[in-house]
Amino acid sequence: MNRFPAGVYWFTGLSGSGKTTLSLAVAERLAAAGRNCLVLDGDALRAGLCADLGFCAEDRRENIRRAGEMARLAALQNHVCLCAFITPYQDMRAQLRERLGGLYHEIYLRCPIAACMERDPKQNYRKARQGDIQGYTGLDAPYEPPTDPDLCIETARHPVDTCVQTIMEFIMNSK
Repeated sequence: MNRFPAGVYWFTGLSGSGKTTLSLAVAERLAAAGRNCLVLDGDALRAGLCADLGFCAEDRRENIRRAGEMARLAALQNHVCLCAFITPYQDMRAQLRERLGGLYHEIYLRCPIAACMERDPKQNYRKARQGDIQGYTGLDAPYEPPTDPDLCIETARHPVDTCVQTIMEFIMNSK
């Protein structure tokens, strides 16, 4: 049996919480261990497959639906699929869990908004505070934190390597 079972590992959290950083670092470790892995990143999908979608609630839901379908197909082809999406609404995550069943594993990257704003890798919080971006999640658009994630990591409290190791152990122990 493979040490790292196929599945969908859905990283959710505010912008700047570490979704992309951690999913890419985990993918690197999985690849080094010889495991088929696919990373689906919200920004990358919005630049291509989901370029026709905006940021209203309906478009956000469709973006997540498309990503979930891609992730499901990858997992069914025996890949570990790491998905880095804000996924701001609880009902979106519930729909993913229902559609993907046992393939779905929710990883909540809890990080205080102050820490996310300090990191601000894309300068989007700054742009939103200046009024250049409307409806930014965590500021003037809601983020509903998961109530029962499969794994919760406090990314402002732990270094990247510790977070990656925790996720690797979680994946290895997933069914």
